[in-house]
Amino acid sequence: MITLYGISNCDTIKKTRQWLESEGLEYLFHDYKKQGCSTALVAEFLNHFTYQELVNTRGTTWRNLSSAMKRSLDKKQALKLMAEQPSIIKRPLINSGDEWIVGFDTERLGKFR
Repeated sequence: MITLYGISNCDTIKKTRQWLESEGLEYLFHDYKKQGCSTALVAEFLNHFTYQELVNTRGTTWRNLSSAMKRSLDKKQALKLMAEQPSIIKRPLINSGDEWIVGFDTERLGKFR
């Protein structure tokens, strides 16, 4: 089963959900705002990606961080930050068994067919 992680009002999540549905792929949606994002869940993400791959440095949440926090960010701080402010996690984040994808990429998503 495919699990899509993100925030329901995110445009990229909406695009990903539309793509999955148009391809007839069933999925579960884990909404960080409704279901939370525990440190255990973030730790699982970090088993598959580096924190640099997961932290969205183009979004509002990143821009609102202090310069000191941005400069000193490391894996431990990133784990805590992503659990406390999951909107900083790049979207979409998708899992299907052993396969993980970060970002909207139809070529990679096509492997789930």
